[in-house]
Amino acid sequence: MLRTLLSPRVLGLHVLTIGVLVAFILLGRWQLGVFEDSGKPRSASDPAPVNVTALAQVGGQPAGDVVGRRVAADGEYDAARQLLVADRRPDVSAPGGNVSRDRGYWVLTPLRLDDGTLVPVVRGWVATAADPGTSVPPGRVTVGGRIRPQEGTDSVQRRPEGLPQGQVQTVSTGELVNLWSGQKLRGGFVVAEPPSGSLTQVKVEPPVVGGTLTWRNLAYAANWWIFAGFAVFMWFHFVRDAVRADRDRDRSPEMVLEG
Repeated sequence: MLRTLLSPRVLGLHVLTIGVLVAFILLGRWQLGVFEDSGKPRSASDPAPVNVTALAQVGGQPAGDVVGRRVAADGEYDAARQLLVADRRPDVSAPGGNVSRDRGYWVLTPLRLDDGTLVPVVRGWVATAADPGTSVPPGRVTVGGRIRPQEGTDSVQRRPEGLPQGQVQTVSTGELVNLWSGQKLRGGFVVAEPPSGSLTQVKVEPPVVGGTLTWRNLAYAANWWIFAGFAVFMWFHFVRDAVRADRDRDRSPEMVLEG
């Protein structure tokens, strides 16, 4: 049997089978990767800025398909109502709360529009609450940025001892309505791009859309692996037949002599 397995014709079959197996397995893995990537969120089109009033409504929240859209607004900052969002990094996607304790602050200032409504604006980020960059620019300003939905009040682990006055843990419309009582507040908030004054830019992603799984690629991956299994099946039968043929050939002279 060993002589048959190491014969040139069968050795060639071994090499061919290994090559086929490696190729089919890699092709299947490639198709599986295509299938997995198809389900990942991807950047959507990034239209020109629109007026913030078109996306942020009083008493409502920005719809999911507009999150990250560029907006523009004209008005005046209400310095008396400015807040610091504590325990934050300069990235809206980074976790907040105790996970980022003492990592910095978002500077949250309401922008009063011409119709009297307020739009919460994250003007930028500072490392310390005493940073002079938190000072509010006076007069009329034009703000550009990206719209974000409100954060849930339970979306971060809060400090058990609470926060100093003038600081909050989340940008929650429900909480801001109480803090800025008597004001008409638009839902969600705007992350300014570029940041205000000397503040550090808070990173915010453009719109993304959910991927659609391409099940066809998963089927292709399964087909390649089935082909690999079939190649092993054929290799086994060819080797078995070769071993049987050689065994029968070795026995035939003995049978002739006995006759």
